[in-house]
Amino acid sequence: MKVAFISGTSIVNSTLFSAWDVKTVETNYGPVTYKSCGDFALINRHGYAFPLPPHAINYRANIQALATLGFQDVVSLNSVGSLKKDLPPGTFVSCSDYVGLQQGPATFFDQELKGGAPLIANNLISKLVGELAPEFKIHPGKVYVQMRGPRFETKAEIRIVQHWGDVIGMTAAHEADLCTEAGLRYNSLALIDNYANGLEGTEIDFVKFKDLVKDNQGRVNRFFQRMLEILG
Repeated sequence: MKVAFISGTSIVNSTLFSAWDVKTVETNYGPVTYKSCGDFALINRHGYAFPLPPHAINYRANIQALATLGFQDVVSLNSVGSLKKDLPPGTFVSCSDYVGLQQGPATFFDQELKGGAPLIANNLISKLVGELAPEFKIHPGKVYVQMRGPRFETKAEIRIVQHWGDVIGMTAAHEADLCTEAGLRYNSLALIDNYANGLEGTEIDFVKFKDLVKDNQGRVNRFFQRMLEILG
């Protein structure tokens, strides 16, 4: 099966993809470096050089690169914060809808009076949910709330948006919109690395967040290994 993966900083720290070929593809929005192995391709959304913060990611180049390379199925893994007490850190979820009100969505329609209908296709999720179990339990049908970043949300902001969805992040809504515009099928997976700021009495800062992500590295590696086996 020909599948493209989009992930974040955990990919840079993983040895799972160290033997994959490193390639570059040119797009109308700039070059994109990716890794490939057989029918699989992998993009680190933050880039493989100096990691870009979420609000500075070249989302249009990333998604156009996958379309140019002939991919139709995209599986995204996002790091998120939990907005719900019953979704603790370490939980895997799949989102079927999203909220992205804080900033305008990334779009390919800069010169056209046109806009795509929002959609997360999730055409591979039922297969992944079924075959990753019982080793990994994925909670499907969640709602993703996107904020701009790069800073984390204030406690007051979390008190407002915790009623909008289940998890919070800074990247997936842009990717889902662009994939839909480009005719790609976007599949949402996310790992909860922390409770959102103030939820369950937690305080969040970037150093603590990086430590939480590092703690989850082994599980992410195994999760990706199993996905490659299932989709291969």
